[in-house]
Amino acid sequence: MEQTQNHEVIVTDKVTKIFDPDGIPVNALNGIDLTITSGEFTAIVGPSGSGKTTFLNIISGLDTPTEGKVWLSGKIISEMNGNELSDFRRDNIGFIFQAYNLIPVLTVEENVEYIMLLAGVSKAERHERVKKMLKAVGLEGVEDRLPTQLSGGQQQRVAIARAMVSEPTIILADEPTANLDSKTGNDLLEMMRRLNDETGMTFIFSTHDPMVMDRARRLITLRDGQVDTDETK
Repeated sequence: MEQTQNHEVIVTDKVTKIFDPDGIPVNALNGIDLTITSGEFTAIVGPSGSGKTTFLNIISGLDTPTEGKVWLSGKIISEMNGNELSDFRRDNIGFIFQAYNLIPVLTVEENVEYIMLLAGVSKAERHERVKKMLKAVGLEGVEDRLPTQLSGGQQQRVAIARAMVSEPTIILADEPTANLDSKTGNDLLEMMRRLNDETGMTFIFSTHDPMVMDRARRLITLRDGQVDTDETK
């Protein structure tokens, strides 16, 4: 799972996003230029309305910019559409959401292997990779449980395993600790830092959580849709 370090995984060029609710234009992003390289553990922070969730949605291909371009692993995702974009996201991006977004009728193993199933990975390889990933996130022995039989922290560990098991280029995490108590959130952040160190996989967080900010190696602050500060620790 080791990934090559120090190449560009995300580049944004003058990315602007304008929403037009009720005919009144609102600039959510105003010409953002950013480069994120492989292996980073980066937090995007800022007050409510600063544009961080919009920015995360655009660099993941869940939304498209009004102006500007987005490259992910050398491909211009801002110009993709339909199946091409869906397939590219599936193969290159792992998502972690604050609401976990597990499929309630599937077991832990089935939730984690689901993306690989869509990608056509063989049953034997899926089983082996799920087993290895659940061990890495401290969930051995719960493969057959349903999400409702797990604690919030365990469900988020499943979500992290699901995001990482297909070995994507980048992990995007939107407020991943928001629904967790401080000890559970701290434990999960330490685990993600360890996995980042061991695999070289790139992590980008959108967050308000000081614990995430403290552990990030790079802190990008947005304000009024622009980069206010960009600090590397």
